[in-house]
Amino acid sequence: MKKVIATVRSGRCNQGFHKVGDSWIIGELTPEGMCTSAFDAIFPLVLTLQCGGQFFWEKNPQVTYASCPDDSGLVFEIKLASGDQ
Repeated sequence: MKKVIATVRSGRCNQGFHKVGDSWIIGELTPEGMCTSAFDAIFPLVLTLQCGGQFFWEKNPQVTYASCPDDSGLVFEIKLASGDQ
């Protein structure tokens, strides 16, 4: 399965779990250290990239963004890992 990188680009985690710059490589298992609410928000986008899908509305169709349901607006960048493109 292709690997995807999820990186916190902006916002604030009101639970204090994540900060801007945190990053996870996601393969076949749920990434260690990522809260379940954040993972639930990005999982459909991660799976799309892992299965070869693209996001036609993005400048780079292999990179997209998603917000955590946290009310402070944590934003993740989701992209294919280098070498999986």
